[in-house]
Amino acid sequence: MTKDKFTKKILCIGAGYVGGPTMAMIAAKCPQYKVTVVDINQEKINAWQSDELPIYEPGLLEVVKKALGRNLFFSTELIQNIKESDIIFVSVNTPTKTFGEGAGKSADLQYWEKCARDIRGAAESDKIIVEKSTLPVKTAIAMERILSANSNGLSFEVVSNPEFLAEGTAIKDLEKPDRVLIGSKETESGLKARQEIVDIFANWIPRDRLITSNLMSAELSKLVANSFLAQRISSINSISALCEKVDADVEEVAHAIGKDSRIGDKFLNASVGFGGSCFKKDILNLVYLCETFGLYDVAAYWESIVKMNDYQENRFVQTINRALFNTVANKRIALLGFAFKANTSDTRESPAFYITKKLMEEKANVVVSDPKAIKNAEIDLKDFDGSIEYEEDPYKAADKAHAVAILTEWDLYKELDYEKIYSTMEKPAFIFDGRNILDHQKLFKIGFNVYPLGKPHLIHFKEA
Repeated sequence: MTKDKFTKKILCIGAGYVGGPTMAMIAAKCPQYKVTVVDINQEKINAWQSDELPIYEPGLLEVVKKALGRNLFFSTELIQNIKESDIIFVSVNTPTKTFGEGAGKSADLQYWEKCARDIRGAAESDKIIVEKSTLPVKTAIAMERILSANSNGLSFEVVSNPEFLAEGTAIKDLEKPDRVLIGSKETESGLKARQEIVDIFANWIPRDRLITSNLMSAELSKLVANSFLAQRISSINSISALCEKVDADVEEVAHAIGKDSRIGDKFLNASVGFGGSCFKKDILNLVYLCETFGLYDVAAYWESIVKMNDYQENRFVQTINRALFNTVANKRIALLGFAFKANTSDTRESPAFYITKKLMEEKANVVVSDPKAIKNAEIDLKDFDGSIEYEEDPYKAADKAHAVAILTEWDLYKELDYEKIYSTMEKPAFIFDGRNILDHQKLFKIGFNVYPLGKPHLIHFKEA
């Protein structure tokens, strides 16, 4: 199939954690479509065309290589690609606002609006616009109004196709998703556009997993899904604090309640807190939406999920500080893991970021270690001006440390030689397992003072 004989030309604006993998999978599964991903960041575009992709995701490089140069292309040329495309996926950043009305809760839509205006200015034919970014409810209506204010009689249909990817398993989620949600206006033209998007995913996804809805339902479902997942994490984390007080084991509690079919066992792993680009942002977006409609009690309920997450992060640092004799000043603390979860290089909203900041405020000597996220950690923590040490090798990171804290559930941390680590640490040596992935009894026998989450502490001396 030559480049001139593609049946559809698909453009994605934004080459980040959503746009890049999603378009790579569409291109790999649909050789009849030309798929182009555009981003203003030349360095990122170059990386997508190399063996060192700008994001780490298991299996992603193989998918990209399958289609790269055949029907998958990366570019910084926006205007010409808008003109040539039939379908445009919008996957630009929509961070939480830091200014003005809704600051700290509502989404900052300036990049999204610029994108809509760029499409309107460059388009020379009718197009389907697909919302892929996480957006507030009714954003599709705003986008349609911007697009329809064109002077050349063009028609644009806006479709919502929210992403439900879990970083670390994104390729598996794209290949065999629980569901793909596609929302549109329920007009003749809206339903036709919806079907066009359904037909793309139907190339490899069973029809019973392709869910359709109206526009508002699709937009709201994304916010609510992430809010429900985060709620479960905050719920079990709140119980982890109680478990420590009554000498219960949070894993045993989670296992018991998870066997209830009405509850299930997913997202019941106690941890130092949730992170990532979506959970906090989407909950606060939902909070702002409820406040906008005067639903203040509903807003307060959902906001408490974020507050519980903040509490868990603060509690973790307090535990470290108290265990190390009420001061971490000038003590070397090795943080193993900076990505917000395993199998990704993404550090957005990572609990490790907030824990590092709090430890630095306590004058600790922090060393950050992670197998894939060191570069992002250095960017996130640039304000500390070289006062933080970065060391990919966990053994070197732990050398002469007073304490080690596990902040990301990387498999490699389960397999480390902790006798070797213990031998190089200051004594008494402490380990704080923020993910409950280690063998705590074994560590205790080695000589560590062990502080799991939601479990009795294993210490060699009487706590004050």
